[in-house]
Amino acid sequence: MARFEMLEAGFGDMGSTAQADILFELGMMYATGRDCGVDSIAAHKWFNIAAIKGSNRAAELRSELSQSMSKTDIAKALRDAREWMTTH
Repeated sequence: MARFEMLEAGFGDMGSTAQADILFELGMMYATGRDCGVDSIAAHKWFNIAAIKGSNRAAELRSELSQSMSKTDIAKALRDAREWMTTH
């Protein structure tokens, strides 16, 4: 499974637009199954974080994705996003 290494030096110093773009791409990767299996929960998580960082497109796709997800899956995605934001 392909992953972006988020802990590399300098990631925290990148501009919010660059961060949002990278996080959006993670959402797209999981939403489409590019280099990994399709995972709606992970896609929602990354779209949510990208939206918080300022990506309007991520917010739109998160909303679209939510329509096909159960409330339990959405809750898990939100918890995962909150946990990631807390630790990063």
